[in-house]
Amino acid sequence: MRKAERLFQLVTLLRGRRQILTAEVIAKSLHVSVRTVYRDIQALSLSGVPIEGEAGVGYRLSSSFNIPPVMFNQEEITALSLALKMVKGHSDEVLSRGAASAEDKILSIIPDNVREVIDKLPYYVPNFSNYREETKWHTLLREACLMHQKVLVTYKDQNDVQTNRTLWPLGLMFWGQSWTLLSWCELREDYRNFRLDRFNSLEKLEEQFPQSEDISVSHYLSSQDCEKY
Repeated sequence: MRKAERLFQLVTLLRGRRQILTAEVIAKSLHVSVRTVYRDIQALSLSGVPIEGEAGVGYRLSSSFNIPPVMFNQEEITALSLALKMVKGHSDEVLSRGAASAEDKILSIIPDNVREVIDKLPYYVPNFSNYREETKWHTLLREACLMHQKVLVTYKDQNDVQTNRTLWPLGLMFWGQSWTLLSWCELREDYRNFRLDRFNSLEKLEEQFPQSEDISVSHYLSSQDCEKY
């Protein structure tokens, strides 16, 4: 991570929290050493960012630090908060960290009265270990979808019958209780949804599959009479 980006993330982290943060907490959040945090705090202070605190105690931004307001209405902030909770609770570690970082950025720039709305929202997204187990395939599948690369999976169906399938990964779909991979199955020559929690192995192949409107997420959803979000 470049220093400029790291400094921006540090300011964003401090903006999003009203309480004092220790160097250890900051280091863990930014995935850097405590020594790096001390150096970055010093660099920001010398550049004029009003950071209060000291080594061994903790740091926070001065209340005099002006934050530009962002105008969200209650419905918008509720939707954003719920969406970020869903991503943190039901996606892979990469996107979960991204959602947490996005949440810090949003909290850092919204007025206190809007923050109070977020704190009182009655939405909770429990994070159970079985969801983490099935989302371990997300990163590879996301890359394969974006790069149009075929994948080879070992899959166990509902009858515990195990098969090897070569798939064209089209998109990841969340059904409320489980994630599936929407794909074109070369064996069946048709669309198939495979539950990620039934994957035993996954390999991304070098071979790419052709892009076609006739074999796509939009085409599949239109045949199911539903919309893509």
